[in-house]
Amino acid sequence: MLRKLIATSPVWFTVPVRLGLGAVFVAHGAQKVLGSFAGPGLAKFSSFPAPYPFMRPAWLWMGAAAVAELIGGILIILGLLTRVGAFLIFCIMLVAVVGVHWPAFFMPTGIEYALSLLAMSLALLISGGGMASADLAMSGRRR
Repeated sequence: MLRKLIATSPVWFTVPVRLGLGAVFVAHGAQKVLGSFAGPGLAKFSSFPAPYPFMRPAWLWMGAAAVAELIGGILIILGLLTRVGAFLIFCIMLVAVVGVHWPAFFMPTGIEYALSLLAMSLALLISGGGMASADLAMSGRRR
């Protein structure tokens, strides 16, 4: 199972995608979990309402989303269990697109930015970490 999670090809296109996506989610996750960058912090963010009524208790879902953003971003930057990090972010962005920003397309409240992040996470979910990733080092594959 671990072999399938860390399987990746020695390609370079994933590196800028990983670094960009990871930086966005480490920053947003740090806002929500740690209160960095003028963010609300975990206690306040967890008190926000969940996007769907079935997400009860809301504090659990909101807290899990905040922690998943931070952990997913860190995993993606390192290229460590890239598919796991990408899956966490994919789930968050799917809920953001469908449950929060829909039906508007353009910013500031639309889906365009969240849709871009969703597509980037899907690309990493499919391809894995690529070159300069801990996944490639752990798999023993080299170019």
